[in-house]
Amino acid sequence: MKSALKNKILFAASECAPFAKVGGLADVIGSLPKALKKIGADVSVILPFYGKIKIEKEKTKVLKEKLSIFFDGEKRFFNLHQSFLENSNVPLILVESEKYFEGDIYLTEDASSEGSEKEAERFFFFSKVAIKTAEILNFSIIHCHDWHTGIIPFLAKKNNLKFKTILTIHNLGYQGIYDSKIANRFLGSEFQNDINCLRIALSGADIITTVSPNYAKEILTPEFGFGLEEKIKKRKKDLFGIINGIDEEQFSPKEDSYIAQKYSEKELDLKKENKKFLQKEYFKKVDLSVPIIGVISRLAEQKGFDLIRDSFERLMKKNIQLIILGKGMKEFEDFFQSKNKEYPGKFFAKIGFDENLAHQIYAGADMFLIPSHFEPCGLGQLIAMKYGTIPIARAVGGLKDTIEHKKTGFLFEKPESQELLNAIKDSLSFYRKEKIWKKIQTEGMKQDFSWQNSAQKYLEIYRDLTRV
Repeated sequence: MKSALKNKILFAASECAPFAKVGGLADVIGSLPKALKKIGADVSVILPFYGKIKIEKEKTKVLKEKLSIFFDGEKRFFNLHQSFLENSNVPLILVESEKYFEGDIYLTEDASSEGSEKEAERFFFFSKVAIKTAEILNFSIIHCHDWHTGIIPFLAKKNNLKFKTILTIHNLGYQGIYDSKIANRFLGSEFQNDINCLRIALSGADIITTVSPNYAKEILTPEFGFGLEEKIKKRKKDLFGIINGIDEEQFSPKEDSYIAQKYSEKELDLKKENKKFLQKEYFKKVDLSVPIIGVISRLAEQKGFDLIRDSFERLMKKNIQLIILGKGMKEFEDFFQSKNKEYPGKFFAKIGFDENLAHQIYAGADMFLIPSHFEPCGLGQLIAMKYGTIPIARAVGGLKDTIEHKKTGFLFEKPESQELLNAIKDSLSFYRKEKIWKKIQTEGMKQDFSWQNSAQKYLEIYRDLTRV
């Protein structure tokens, strides 16, 4: 423990729950540092102070004012504010700059990198500020998350900076690719070709981690490597797959204030009250014999929404109710919204994010659907299992690591709509066997998905990285 306390660790990320959240990245940044703090790590988080972030004034203080970096050919100023992660003493450093952090987090609805000048400007500026902050406040490690902070390891290595860097890949599909002229203008660099933020991060980072053991293997292959597999292979000895966890205090059916009825694995019958609530509120008719399948996700092709769309009419012929919560690609938003009117008693989609409804789906649904084409870790299945809601998922990435077929959930192999339908059919046959179904529910609820074990693995990496 003593060696961990010598190191000051700065998490640099584009999202952090609940302040700025689009996907699972936010949940990780909002919870892993708290687990690390509990086992002795001196950890802080740095985040852009987006215009959309609303924090009560009494919960923030000015940390540093009128700091500057050289960016886009001239001196650019910013302020640092400090708050704390929810229910913790983990410092949250917010970077204030009206010029660079107006409005929402991303420029695209599905959070994909579109390669625009404005996007490059935002995250290059943030990355350079994170480096400056690390220098001013004497951090010994910057833990970078995804492409948004990918230039940090590159700049640290190029300029022989004293701190170490770790890159965690949450989603290799998004890489942050920009024209060299854009990058050179903002950074004062001399790139000859397009800059790929993840590619250069893979070269510069001292250690590379990803968010599940299985995904660490998958990204070494052409199918899941997105063109970077050879680069990653060269760093294989520095690559570690560490499974994500969840905040089990936040996601506990015994304590959840969002749901209609609290319950535990010993009081599983009470879960039905949450199902009744969902059915009454969104399907207008209560019938406990009809299973509810829930989906909470970004509406992106990666998440398998093309499979749900292609099998939708056949799904609606089954004796089920389907509820979807999420936002993302317009084609999926439009499709599912149009189906609300067509199947009012069987289907409901809410476009956007609603914390209340998310918890109600976890508690009230019988099954939780994750048909992803690739899934680095996935948090939805971990939360669903905690609520006794059985996942139906494709056997990829962290889904394969965390779900045991027919023991804690149901897995299917191929990214095909018929495979998805077969898996749902399989689960429905088990649903009708009450004792077996309850056993699967209970087994899932017993799983330890806390951050404790994974946080310890990160702590060991931090120690090894700075051990003299």
